[in-house]
Amino acid sequence: MGDYSKALEFHEKSLEIRKKALASNHPGLAPLYSNISQVYHNMGHYSKALEFSEKSHKILGKALPSNHPDLATSYSSIGHVYHNMGDYSKALEFYDKSLKIREKALPSNHPSLATSYSNIGTVYGDMGDYSKALEFYEKGLEITKKALPSNHPDLATSYSNIGQVYNNMGDYSKALEFYEKSLKIREKALPPNHPHLATSYISIGLVYNNMGDCSKAVEFYEKSLKIREKTLPPNHPDLATSYNNIGGVYKNMGDYSKPLEFYDKSHEILEKALPSNHPSLATSYSNIGQVYNNMGDYSKALEFYEKDLEITKKALPPNHPDLATSYNNIGQVYNNMGDYSKALEFYEKSHKILGKALPSNHPDLATSYSSIGHVYHNMGDYSKALEFYEKSHKIYEKTLPSNHPHLGGSYNSIGGVYNAMGDYSKALEFYEKSHKIFEKALPPNHPHLGGSYNSIGGVYNAMGDYSKALEFYEKEHQIAKIAFPPNHPALGGSYNSIGGVYIDMGDYSKALEFYEKAHQIFEKALPLNHPYMGGSYNSIGGVYNAMGDYSKALEFYEKSHEIAKIAFPPNHPHLAVTHLNFAACYERMGDYTTAVKALKNAYQIQEKAFEEGNPAFASTYSWFGRVYRSMKDYSKALDYFQKCLEIYKKTLPKNHPYFGISYSNIGDVHGLMGDYEKAISFHRKALNIQENVQCDPTGCATTYIHLGETYRQMKDYTTALTYYQKGLEIRENKLPKSHPDLAVVYHNLAKLYLSTRQYNMAMKNVQQAIEIAQEKLPSNHPHILEYKETFEKIRKKM
Repeated sequence: MGDYSKALEFHEKSLEIRKKALASNHPGLAPLYSNISQVYHNMGHYSKALEFSEKSHKILGKALPSNHPDLATSYSSIGHVYHNMGDYSKALEFYDKSLKIREKALPSNHPSLATSYSNIGTVYGDMGDYSKALEFYEKGLEITKKALPSNHPDLATSYSNIGQVYNNMGDYSKALEFYEKSLKIREKALPPNHPHLATSYISIGLVYNNMGDCSKAVEFYEKSLKIREKTLPPNHPDLATSYNNIGGVYKNMGDYSKPLEFYDKSHEILEKALPSNHPSLATSYSNIGQVYNNMGDYSKALEFYEKDLEITKKALPPNHPDLATSYNNIGQVYNNMGDYSKALEFYEKSHKILGKALPSNHPDLATSYSSIGHVYHNMGDYSKALEFYEKSHKIYEKTLPSNHPHLGGSYNSIGGVYNAMGDYSKALEFYEKSHKIFEKALPPNHPHLGGSYNSIGGVYNAMGDYSKALEFYEKEHQIAKIAFPPNHPALGGSYNSIGGVYIDMGDYSKALEFYEKAHQIFEKALPLNHPYMGGSYNSIGGVYNAMGDYSKALEFYEKSHEIAKIAFPPNHPHLAVTHLNFAACYERMGDYTTAVKALKNAYQIQEKAFEEGNPAFASTYSWFGRVYRSMKDYSKALDYFQKCLEIYKKTLPKNHPYFGISYSNIGDVHGLMGDYEKAISFHRKALNIQENVQCDPTGCATTYIHLGETYRQMKDYTTALTYYQKGLEIRENKLPKSHPDLAVVYHNLAKLYLSTRQYNMAMKNVQQAIEIAQEKLPSNHPHILEYKETFEKIRKKM
């Protein structure tokens, strides 16, 4: 019934009576000590369980011959406690002692031998040594098949154990095969409401959950729940487990209210049924914390994760793997909050425990290396990120089958670093390796496959191959529509990705259409202040900014900023990004003073969030350079563009597209300062990258236009015209007809035609520039004044 305090009370009364009647070493006391140990074990009081198991064993050791089967059972009980304490070497030591006795004392096909093999297999499974686990489980199965009838429930347990190993190995079809064999036996051998049937349904539900088939998972979890509701008292811990499993599926489905409902039901039961420091209560707090983490409510997530940690520290030994999990969860929240030093602190605490508790090649150590790598990735320290991702990958390669989904995830992480470094061919190589594994290991509509298509699409988008990017993003979207309910945030993310391609293609109406679809989903699925909502407003603002509708852009950027202020701590890098967006908008509006103020706000946040030289500063320095260039403070502009370039040199491969943009900006300032030789030298460096590396062609267009302007200043009008036309052709293909960036080229052409006395062509171009500027820019924008001055000069010449 799960009422452990009552059970303990009766066992202790029984012990007190027997102790009065029997000698202290009487064999009749051993079972009583063993019973009390079992209750403490179930309560999660492992030190107490060990104390009473050892008392029982001490009596048996004196009373029985060294090879007596009851001693084997005693060793097994002690091994079981060590197993749950996370001390796997000790657990194996005692299980081996038990096995040796049974091998000597019992016939070779005795069911107790099968139990020993099964116990050892379970420890190897938890150690991540799946081949060893299978070896021992199969030995156990072989004996059970010989010793017991074909429909015996113990045979079902053997099949179930093997199914669990295949599940951990990511071989879900094999896992289902063995779990279904187990279920068939139990359906024949047991009454329809037997708890073991409920366990079978849970196991099958778990596999479907791992396969991403949430509806099937819920179906089997609910079958299990129905049995438990009928057969167990309302506060039994197994009922809590059922509620917990269902909550987990709803969490994966992106429905945050439902998982909280089920996790709360589970937690209420555990609070009533278990002692306040039971490990299962810690897990319950952790599950609730995870939902709040996914909801972007990081303070709530931390609150629950810290409750989990507090219990775990009291209930378990200091090197127990579950303690590592608690530290890892807290590290994850700090990572999401942008507090990377704190994230590393907790991830390293977790890693230190796992390093002591687990074998050096355990998959959980690989996961730990990956978590640390993820923080370094977010910090922009790509070499460190690669170092940790590769450590993780080596462990997975040694311990997991070649098609395990964890290996796919590992290739994906490494690909992500190469993508951030601008090494797109390497990124594609790793993303495609990841995708091949997912195709073999997972059902065709599994979310991981969708994520894989998204990664590949992202590379093609960065390379400027927009048709390819759309192709892969749409594949992802098709999977998301099948795998998730219609308002799942993953569907919103999918619409966002497609919108991002359309904005890069200059198809702003399409971009808005998809960003708004994403936003509608986020509004329904997420809390109002979730970071995704802020990101969504930011994306919509970005479209209006690209369209030159700066007042609209500011409106959405401000909404994004307000959410970021609520959702993140004051020094989170996302807040810096919102200030950079303001700066970009104000620079284009010609409000340079406000732009500089916004940039200073961004810089102050980054100073606190990152170490000097972090790649995040490069973008800020670049924007400072752009604003000071617009203000005609060329020495300041040059200083900031060079600071930006220095960061790129330290953090990025030499042919990264960002170098092209950086060289082009420096060349432009040299041209504006009248140093045309230097200007051409830097523009050539830019084109050497932009013409030879796959990247966004609009960057190349800017360099052509800067070169054209340099040659115009040098009065080499023929060469200037060639470059202006090259740049104009790209921009006309990529941007809407009334984009302010087109006005800049038309104005440059007007000045060129004025200098070559082609006044009609000059007038035509300057009028195009003025029309766009008056439609898209504020009336006091410096560009409008400049264009009108050029108009007057041309008019006087005609």
